[in-house]
Amino acid sequence: MSRRATVLLGGAGLFVLFFVAIQFVPYRVTNPPVQQEPAWDSPTTRQLAVVACFDCHSNETTTYWWEDVAPLSWWITGHVDDGRRALDFSECTQGRGENEASETVTEGSMPPDYYTWLGLHPDAELTAGQRRQLAAGLRATLSGWNCGHDGG
Repeated sequence: MSRRATVLLGGAGLFVLFFVAIQFVPYRVTNPPVQQEPAWDSPTTRQLAVVACFDCHSNETTTYWWEDVAPLSWWITGHVDDGRRALDFSECTQGRGENEASETVTEGSMPPDYYTWLGLHPDAELTAGQRRQLAAGLRATLSGWNCGHDGG
């Protein structure tokens, strides 16, 4: 075997070893128990929130099997952690707080475009009417509720 082939084979072996080793880093999405959901203004609002928001903004996240493979799992977990810190429908408590949720839905920044790339999460591709309905429902549901963890 040539020196070049040996180097390439050794490099591939190290890559495989590294890939297998990172699978043991325990950073994956977990779902703590649901503490308290808000009092939804309607079943439709909840259903739209489930398909468009819950994977990142609740303790009821579902992932595809390949989203549990590092290093992609690290990115997904970080994104879900950030989403839950901003708004967590599973840990709402009565209190003060601004309702940014309806604004982000109205603006079109939530759910983010990449959430539906490659045909993933097709139910989250909301029509303009569904987006308006979800925004109004979130506004009605979350008025007077503080579902964020950052105090605001």
